[in-house]
Amino acid sequence: MTTFIELGVDQDMVDALAEQGIIDAFPIQEQTIPLALTGQDIIGQAKTGTGKTFGFGLPLLQRIGASPEPGVQALIVVPTRELAVQVTEDLQLAAKNRDATVVSIYGGKAYEGQIEQLKAGAQIVVGTPGRLLDLANQRLLSLAHVREMVLDEADKMLDLGFLADIEKLFSLTPPIRHTMLFSATMPGTIVTLARRFMSNPIHIRATDPDEGLAQANIEHIVYRAHSLDKDEVIGRILMAEGRGKTVIFMRTKRAAAKLTEELTDRGFNAAAVHGDLNQEQRERAMASFKAGKKDILIATDVAARGIDVDDVTHVINHTVPDDEKTYLHRVGRTGRAGRTGIAVTFVDWDDLHKWALINKALDFGVPEPVETYSSSPHLFEDLKIPEGAKGRLKATPVKERPAAARGANDRGSRGGSRSGAREGAREERSGEGGQARRRTRDANPQGRGRHEVHSHEQHGHDAEGGGEPGAPLVTEGEAPRRRRRRRRGGSGGGEAGTGAPASGAPAAESAAPSEAPAA
Repeated sequence: MTTFIELGVDQDMVDALAEQGIIDAFPIQEQTIPLALTGQDIIGQAKTGTGKTFGFGLPLLQRIGASPEPGVQALIVVPTRELAVQVTEDLQLAAKNRDATVVSIYGGKAYEGQIEQLKAGAQIVVGTPGRLLDLANQRLLSLAHVREMVLDEADKMLDLGFLADIEKLFSLTPPIRHTMLFSATMPGTIVTLARRFMSNPIHIRATDPDEGLAQANIEHIVYRAHSLDKDEVIGRILMAEGRGKTVIFMRTKRAAAKLTEELTDRGFNAAAVHGDLNQEQRERAMASFKAGKKDILIATDVAARGIDVDDVTHVINHTVPDDEKTYLHRVGRTGRAGRTGIAVTFVDWDDLHKWALINKALDFGVPEPVETYSSSPHLFEDLKIPEGAKGRLKATPVKERPAAARGANDRGSRGGSRSGAREGAREERSGEGGQARRRTRDANPQGRGRHEVHSHEQHGHDAEGGGEPGAPLVTEGEAPRRRRRRRRGGSGGGEAGTGAPASGAPAAESAAPSEAPAA
């Protein structure tokens, strides 16, 4: 192993890394750092998790100096918000003993804080293309003095349609600069981009530091599972011996929110990262997972980019990935830094063809996953689950679940985006049961002769007009606790005990929710 001091990295950064137990360099760092320190343009071919952030970050920090002049001198462009946060944290760690400020610039957060940091003279900017261009167009971000530029995960940026934005960002920087481009694959578009905007780049192809070892470090377990039994299977897996931090990959935002609710109800410490959460909520969930306050992270593929946690013991694919690249990206969250890991994949009957392609591409030798249920003896044996484990740390009846546990955050009711709230409302109205939930208290304030059905999420507040959020709900088939009593000898009067007039009364709220007869 080669140490960072042997690669020519300044002592103050070596000391900052050593405090975190980072002493030896990975292969991509060994090859990249000495060249980058000289100002050589580099095309680095390396996938996520190989240590490329320090491969470009340490030379970048060293080249702009320990006390750089105020103003943006280094620009790092990344495809996703999560990756922007991760890269920023790594560079801030390395620059701990320097007078250099690293800031994140990305959408989903308020402009004010980012603008203030730029005005304060931040020298290193890590950002996503959209927000970077937005601030540049408003003349709030100047790239005229950029000396160091990095494109990280360039192939992913092209997949997301950022090519035009990247070209525009290049045009806003000086023609003479030090440029580094990193990509897991090298499609023709990347090569063309490099030829246009780089000067005699050297192509470095680095394998994963544990690429051969990584597969040996990860135990791959594949089950043919029934969709209605998956929650039970997952609950039991989460009680396996030696189970530490666990990442569960879901196909949709809705499925991620539902599983988070289910596992929380079972007593597990689960957090979610998906597109219906606003950026602050996603960052809070990721931070709690990294800190160990939550030991289960439920994520969709897009939101999961940027999960860089070394001590993940288990990865669970709730549904089979679309291809072998996605599979490797997911399971690569475990078995990192020389540790061992377990990857469990559920294959639905309808997805057997997808698994067949992954199995062939990765040569797993498991063409027919074994049919598995939560009661299957081999499940307990394969994953070292204690006999008799029921996959539940506490028992909470469904009707007693608080409304917040049903995923209020993912519908944007408090702090979420408006679009997330609208989508959440639509999903709630057309959810798996196909029925809206019924209110249980005073849902009929105007004395109407039928039970009301509301979708209170649609209005972003309690449907009763001023009631506390999270009022008790009952599921379809349960009787409301309060019923209207018929008066003798007359048409429908007010509800018993409310004093509401039978007719001609003003509306209880200025904008009452739409009504529908009970099913």
